[in-house]
Formats: sequence, C-alpha cells, structure tokens
Amino acid sequence: MLTKRKKTIVVIVAHPDDETLWSGGTILSHPKCDWFIVSLCRGKDPERSAKFFKALEALNAVGIMGDLDDGPEQQPLDLQAVEKAILNLLPLKHFDMIISHSPSGEYTKHLRHEEIGRAVIKLWHSNQIAANCLWAFAYDDENKKYLPKIIEKASVITNFSHQIWTKKYNIITKIYGFEDDSWEAQTTPKTEAFWQFGKPSEAMSLLKTVK
Repeated sequence: MLTKRKKTIVVIVAHPDDETLWSGGTILSHPKCDWFIVSLCRGKDPERSAKFFKALEALNAVGIMGDLDDGPEQQPLDLQAVEKAILNLLPLKHFDMIISHSPSGEYTKHLRHEEIGRAVIKLWHSNQIAANCLWAFAYDDENKKYLPKIIEKASVITNFSHQIWTKKYNIITKIYGFEDDSWEAQTTPKTEAFWQFGKPSEAMSLLKTVK
C-alpha cells in the first residue's frame, strides 16, 4: 500500500484532468510524496495547458505535457510512437511507483487512454521505465451503462474524506472549469481504485483484458 513517507511517483495520463479524475484523491492524500505528472495530449492547447499547470499547483505536484494527436476522429496511434512520446517527457530517474491508465481504459471508449496504458506497461516490462511497482486505474462503465465507477475486485480501493473529495471536485470544476452537470463533474469519483502490480510480468497479464 501507499504509505505517507516520501516517495517518488510518476502519474502518466492522456489528458489534463485525467490525473485528477482517476487519482486526485490519492495525490491529495499524500502531500509528502514527490509527484511528477505527465499529460501526453493537449500540450499546445493554451487553455487546457494553463489549467493543467494550475491543477498541478493545487495537487502539490510538478509535471510536463506532450502533444499526441487527440482529434475527434480518434485514429489509432502507433504504439512505438506513444512509447517514444512517453520516454521523451519522463525524467531519467528511478520511481518508487508508476500510476497510469488501464489498457482497457476507464470508460467506453477512448483510444488514447488504452494506448497509453498499454505503452506504459510495455515500457516498464522492457525496463525503459524504472520503478518498483505500477498501479493502473480500475474503473469501468460497462459499455456506457452508467458513469465510470470503481471495479470492486480491484487490488487497491480507497475512500476519501469529504474534505479531500471536495478539493478534488474543486479542481475539476473551478480550475478545469467543468460545470456541475457535466460528465466530468458527475463522474469525479469519491472512491479511487487501482490494479496493483509489483512485477512487470504481472502487469503484462492486464494486456489480455483489453476489450
């Protein structure tokens, strides 16, 4: 489990706001950790990038942005290109933990989430990202039957205080600017869940669950 002693943790996500939606409570609950957050998309979007760095301040984190294609067509990207984009943004250091997307994503359906989840696992498996463990977001909407919610059989499930959740919610609504009735605001989980892996070979099994 994640303790409150100082650890170096990298959070690798597709978009500005993913870091807060799926792991913001975990980040806010561990302010003594050294958080580095990577958003692979929207780096050249002046509005979204400004909001991202303001959100990092609220999360007591630092980070960087890339600019992978994120057009509405959602054309698949070459996995090696995604891996290269990740490596170009990561500092050359050993992390105690990686947190990222599941290869199945968190909802139906966003290719960038799935591609980044897959790429992170493969980079860890090939030792191109050095880390002691990996946590992958564990949420699902069962093909849009409901808003994304935690997967009950996930390895790590954490309920947060109202204070922590309010801080998380305020980042989504006040910093990122999503209205209270938006998908993002309604989705913002009060409970966070992760698949936890101590070995890259274990994480590779998650690739078999891709839908």
